[in-house]
Order: sequence, then C-alpha cells, then structure tokens
Amino acid sequence: MRLVHLDLKGAAPRVSYLEQVFPVLSQLGANGVLIEYEDMFPFKGGLEILRSPYAYSEEDIERIQQLAEQHKLEVVPLVQTFGHVEFILKHEKYQHLREVERFPNSFNPHVPETLALLKSILTQVIEKHRRSTWIHIGADEVFHLGEGMDSKNWMSRNKGDVGTMYLKHIKEVLGFLTAQYWGLRVLMWDDMLRKISVGALRAPRSLLGTVALVARACPPAVQFLSKYVESGFEAVWFASAFKGTTGPAQAWTPLSYHLKNHLSWLKVMQAVPRLAPLRLQGVVLTGWQRYDHYSVLCELLPVSIPSLAICLQTLVNGGFTEEAKTKVLDVLGLESVQLEQSTCEGRGAFPGVEIYHMVQQVNGHLKESILKALEEESAIKGWFSPYHRKRQFGNPRNMESFGSKVLKLHEDWESFVRDLRAQLERIYFPDTVEEWMEENVNPYLDQLRDLVRDYR
Repeated sequence: MRLVHLDLKGAAPRVSYLEQVFPVLSQLGANGVLIEYEDMFPFKGGLEILRSPYAYSEEDIERIQQLAEQHKLEVVPLVQTFGHVEFILKHEKYQHLREVERFPNSFNPHVPETLALLKSILTQVIEKHRRSTWIHIGADEVFHLGEGMDSKNWMSRNKGDVGTMYLKHIKEVLGFLTAQYWGLRVLMWDDMLRKISVGALRAPRSLLGTVALVARACPPAVQFLSKYVESGFEAVWFASAFKGTTGPAQAWTPLSYHLKNHLSWLKVMQAVPRLAPLRLQGVVLTGWQRYDHYSVLCELLPVSIPSLAICLQTLVNGGFTEEAKTKVLDVLGLESVQLEQSTCEGRGAFPGVEIYHMVQQVNGHLKESILKALEEESAIKGWFSPYHRKRQFGNPRNMESFGSKVLKLHEDWESFVRDLRAQLERIYFPDTVEEWMEENVNPYLDQLRDLVRDYR
C-alpha cells in the first residue's frame, strides 16, 4: 500500500480541493490516504470543545470517503493516543490529564479518565469511517513520559521503566480496539519502541497480532528491523516524507532532499526479504503540516505536489527513472523539473498550481526586493531615516528622488498579494490564509507599507 499522509492540524484544505487532488494521487500511484484530522474532525457531545471553528462537517467526512472510494484510495484515519495531543490537552477541561502539568504534549497514562477519553474519541472517529479496514494510533514522540509524579510512583511500585509503562498504555488502547472493532487493523509509529528491549516487546504478546509498526526517520538501520523480527512482529511499514521535515517554517519544498529520502528507503525495502518472516505491507508518504499543534505552518500542499509526484513515482518505478520522470511531467502538465534548484518549468496543470507559482515569487523575491529598496536606497537612508519619519521632517527634493520607485514597488506587491489571497481562499479556510500571510508576507510587506504611509 502507498498512503499519502494528509496532516490536517494545519492548513486543512476545503473538501472541494480534495476533490481535485484525489484523482491526481491515484494517477501518480497512491492507493490510500492517511488522514490525521486532529481538530478538523466534527466531534460531538462532550468532545465538541476539541473542534476547530472550521472543522469538517459530518457530510464533509462522508464526501471525503466517497471521493476516496471513487478514486480507489483506502482511507486510514489517524488518532493520536499518547503524545502529540496538544489539541486536546491545551483545553482547561483536560489539563488534569497531562503527564507533566505545564506541558500539553502527552497524556498521563495512570489517570483512568485518559483511557475513557481516548475510547470516546476513537469511537467517534471509527463510527464515521466504517468502510476503513485500518486505523493509525500515532503513539510517537511521547515527550516527558516518566517525568510526572504518577509515572514516577508507578515505576517505583512496579520496578518498571518508561518502556514497560509505555507498552502498558498502548496495550490498553489496542485491547479496546480489538474488543470493540474486531478485524480492524492497527498501525502505529515505531520510534518509541526503538529504545525498548526485545524482552519487553515480546512480553505483551497481544500487541503483536494486532499492530503493524510504521518505521520512521530516514531509513532505520536494518538492526531495528532485526529487533522487530526477534520481538515477533510480522508486518512492517515504512514512513518516508514528501514535505514537512526540513524545518518548522519551511515554505518551499526541497525536491532533491525528498527524492534522496525515497531512494534510501528503496534500499531498505530491498533488504526486507532477508528478514523473513517480516514482510513489508506498505509505505506512508508523510506530509507534515506543522511540527506540533503550536508550531507555524510548513509547506502548503499545492507547493509540495511536484515533490509528492516525484516521490510516489519513485516508489512505483523502483527509482526516479525516465519513465517516472515522464509520468510526473505528464500528470502535472510541466515541461521539466530541476531537482537541485527545487523548481519546475512550465505552466503546470495540477490542483493549486497558481499557488505554487505565487509562493515561489514570495519565497524568491518578496523579502529580497523590499529589503533592497529600503536598505540600499541611499536617499532613504540619508533623507528618510527612522529619525526623519518619527519627526515628520524631510526635504521634498530628496524624497521625490525615491518616491515613485517605492510607490510602484508597493503597488505591485499589494496587487500581487490580493491575487495570492484570492487563490489561497479558494483552497483554505480564513484562519490558514491569515496565518500564512502573517508568517510569510507581512513581516516584509509591512515595512514597505509603513514607509509608504510615512512618505505620503
């Protein structure tokens, strides 16, 4: 299986955009989507507090699944069950469930209410995904586990360590899923298991039959896989990345970096047959949209579609062959791809291509052109400094020497930004548009706006 990860904890696209994207994913070789809803899920009842103001409706969730079915894409919902639960634990209502009181990252596994809450969250998500045969329970990066008082007491009473405590909670979650939803298969990230001994992993036998590990981080040394074989796991997945791993505020996707990531994974895949009975079940192409619920946005989905296309076709063809390259250009309507420069030539015909080109302008020229005008223009430095502006004092003769140039630059960027905003609004909800502008455009354009205001 080849699942494309849609991380909705930031820049969740409108369903109308998914309608355009799903057929492209299918054409490029994906056969599933891993959807990490977080606060975009239409939680009901006591859980309603978890919903974003722009959360999908129940009809939207149904529509997403119909679209997926239409394009032969399996939908796998992802629900975090241990770490990365800031969207839950940021609320005062659930603050008492934190492992460490001042950090909203991870659950305290010793409070009975934690499991009760997880059961109701899982139930609501699974009930709305009755066609799905898989669920992903996250379980990665459980920061500060073992640092809370309850955990310290548990470890001293049970002569245990953080690893056994981690497994105990995961086993409870899996126990609930197997009892309630017979036949539902479970995925989980593997990073927390890497530090746990084979002995401890072998102990909870019930774990092994019901869960498949998704190995993350660029290729795990084969030693981790050997350890999983020894621990009795039979199936493994790999998690590559097509965006969202090169910096929390990355705006432009580095193509050759992500291609290399997939080529390394292909090497690991070739080693799997030597690890029988372990078998490779699938690959998740992750596309993180935020590093956590509190961080800024990384690359927008339309910006990373060329990277996604290259990565998917590399997996399909066992390398970025001529055939893979031709298919990418053909499906995306491009003339060529410059891997090292991370650019594409040609107008393009993929969903959101306008945003792709416009973000390229912002990324490549906005900051540079404004700073150049403000810092290199000697008349501004000499006759229109912060000192002059503060006191509204200047010589018109010198001001006129740079005025028309600055006004034109301002007008050009304002008109460009209006178009960009209109394009973003077609795909994203207002909060995303605002955040992206605040982070990527306003820090530079505001300096120019202020200068123009003072000049006038």
